[in-house]
Amino acid sequence: MNIQFKKGVLEICVLSVLARKDCYGYELVNEISKRIDISEGTIYPLLHRLKDEGHVTTYLQESAGGAPRKYYRLTESGRKEEHEQKEEWMRFCASVNALLEGKNNAAE
Repeated sequence: MNIQFKKGVLEICVLSVLARKDCYGYELVNEISKRIDISEGTIYPLLHRLKDEGHVTTYLQESAGGAPRKYYRLTESGRKEEHEQKEEWMRFCASVNALLEGKNNAAE
């Protein structure tokens, strides 16, 4: 997949996964990697930015395998952002699909 495509959709993918459940970083990478090939290095800067913007918060939880894990949770602001981005994405996809299919407008 084109790297620019991935960069453009990674934020909405992270928000979407976190809207379903709290995750730690590596778990997020695994969830998203089931459909889009990404690396851990791409997720953490995005998570830091989302935290700085107030869209996610973090907490530590003990793990059976050793050190506590840092989990990420959407805030109310993050839930609103996820909803808005999802709606925008759907409109965008409909428009692009209409262009690809040679239609005059997305309503056809």
